[in-house]
Amino acid sequence: MTVDYLAHLAQESARFAEVIRAVRPAARVPSCPDWSGDDLLWHLGQVQWFWGTVVREQVTGPQAAQLKPDRPAGRASLQAFYQRASSDLGEILAAAPADAAAWTWSDDQTVGFIRRRQAHEALIHRIDAELAADRSGPMDPRLCADGVDEALRIMYGGVPEWGRFTPDRAKTVRLRATDTGESWFVTVGRFTGTDPDDQTCYEEPDIHAADSDPGGAAAAAVAGTAADLDCWLWHRPPLGPIERSGDEGVLSDFDSAIAPGIS
Repeated sequence: MTVDYLAHLAQESARFAEVIRAVRPAARVPSCPDWSGDDLLWHLGQVQWFWGTVVREQVTGPQAAQLKPDRPAGRASLQAFYQRASSDLGEILAAAPADAAAWTWSDDQTVGFIRRRQAHEALIHRIDAELAADRSGPMDPRLCADGVDEALRIMYGGVPEWGRFTPDRAKTVRLRATDTGESWFVTVGRFTGTDPDDQTCYEEPDIHAADSDPGGAAAAAVAGTAADLDCWLWHRPPLGPIERSGDEGVLSDFDSAIAPGIS
């Protein structure tokens, strides 16, 4: 699918700025209960500042983190910081070719990866702001379908080089966006490995999405609009129903794999 990530980044960032004005600084964010309205504003502002700095200064993530400014005090200063960071990010990403090299935490070390990731980051946090403000706005179906793809393949499905995914071929789930027609064929399995940085050992349920839906039967199915599937995978409340069918055990294993959420 073709998605204009820069246009969506600008649109979702502007919507976030509009909605967050209706959220009291100390109000809790239901989807991020440890955060206040001002915490959410600072989070998206510093995330957008970070990625703008990575691309503009051509530095790594750790190097950008060393340049991170202190959190401004008060709502007005936070809003001003967010507006500068958001505007700068859009201009920086527009000025660099999508295939230009840039540091990321992914195997995909390009500006294009950052464009995509930041469009979805802005969308999800716009939803967070709307939940805190007790309102809702429209979500672009094609952007949301792309968000489902990103969530399944990258945010949940990525395997570090020190880890291993072992599929259970009998445990398959087809996710289908009822409004856009896209579908994803996902296999449930186990992730194992030891993180060399902190020696943490992992053995936990995991999922892997096929490069394309091969067709044929799946053990279970999940269906909803692209927006509702995107929200559900990000542990945000969908506006409409998520329809589930097929093997309840496979669905339970899928739920276990995505239960930790996306950090």
